[in-house]
Parts: sequence; structure tokens; C-alpha cells
Amino acid sequence: MSRSKEQGGDAIDRSDKSLRLHGSIARDLGIAIVTGKYAPGHVLTSEVDFAERNHISRTAYREAIRILAAKGLVESRPKAGTKITDPSRWHILDPDVLAWTFEGEPSQAAIDDLFELRLIIEPAAAEIAATRRTGAQLAQMGHALEEMAKHTLASPLGQAADQSFHTTLLKATGNMALISLASTISAAVRWTTIYKQRKRKLPRDPLPDHRVLFDAVADGDGPAARAAMQKLIELALADIDPPARA
Repeated sequence: MSRSKEQGGDAIDRSDKSLRLHGSIARDLGIAIVTGKYAPGHVLTSEVDFAERNHISRTAYREAIRILAAKGLVESRPKAGTKITDPSRWHILDPDVLAWTFEGEPSQAAIDDLFELRLIIEPAAAEIAATRRTGAQLAQMGHALEEMAKHTLASPLGQAADQSFHTTLLKATGNMALISLASTISAAVRWTTIYKQRKRKLPRDPLPDHRVLFDAVADGDGPAARAAMQKLIELALADIDPPARA
């Protein structure tokens, strides 16, 4: 019985290692694709060659390609191999794809597109949330503000609190379509915040802007919440150093 348990444990360990391995392969290839190392139309090395060159199983490589295909980055066809797709097919709002994009130097257009999306979605969501939020959601947002003040947006804990603030606000709308965008908005908030600090410290403290938004939501003032969110996002975009975005 103990041997059987041991074998079962070994199997789980191998499975975990395999999961980590194909996830790591997908990440490395994903970064290479979205940062332009592999151009659209480029055909990746065959499964056999890649596995032999990197001393991994063909299964791990195959699973990594499936991850990338699900995100629209590649397509595999019999005899034609695995080809990098046109960027218009990429799921650019997928949290992983966003993360991979910010591993390199995203273009100004890519950053502006993200902020434009946020300006379309979040101010309207804030206005709705102000009239629908629950006491528990307001408490969660208040706690997130406390954590942001305690840790600052220069730290991972502060950044996580910032994400929580924006995610909770979307959930407070009670609109399932908007809530489904929470992971995308959260990822956009996180990566643009990290990006802003690559070459310099944050130029200002964004916490007061968040407090103004929180107060409007707490007061149930929809128009004020909309205006506060719009200003918060516009200031966040202005914080990005223009030379870094060129």
C-alpha cells in the first residue's frame, strides 16, 4: 500500500513538472512572438527538432503549442507545420499575452490602445458601481486603499491591492459582461503600473485619485464616480514617460 502511494505521489510530481515545463515553453515562445522575434508567417521548428534540441519531451512542446494556439498566436496544420499568425488574430487582452507583451518594450500605440479601452469601460463601470455596490464591496475597496497606502505601488503588494480595487469596482456593477473583463482590466492596470517604473520612480502618488473615486462610489454619486475614474486613467497615462513610449 505504501509503495502504491509512493508511486501515486511520483506520478503527481511528474505531472506537476510537466505542467510547469510546457507552461514555461509557452511563455518563452509567447514572448518571442509578441515582441517580434518571430514574424507573422514564420514557421516554428518541428516538434521533433525542438524537443531534441532542448532535451524535452515532444508532449511538453505539443502542449505548449496548444496553449499558444488557444491564444491565437499560432496555427498548426498537417505537413505545413506551426506558423505564427497575423497579430490581428492574437488575443491581446488575454492576461498572459499582456504579460508577455510587457516583457519587451510595448509600442506607444499598444499602450495607448490599452488606456483607450480602459477609458471606454471603467468610467461607465464606476458610474454604475456607485449605485449598485454593496457594503461588503465598499469595504473591500477601502481595504485595498489601505494596502496601497501601506505598501505603495512600487511594491508587488501595493500593485496587487491596486488590482483588487479595480476588480472589485467592476464586480460592484453586478453586470456579468463587465465582470468578465475584470481579469483583463486587472492585468492592464498591473502591467502598465510596472512599466511606468522601469526607468524611473512613479512621478506622483496616485492614491489621492483613488480616494476621490472611492468617496464618489461610497456616496452613491454616479456622475462623480465616472469623472473621477476618467481623471484617474488620464493621469495614469500621462505618468508614462513619453521617451519610454516612443
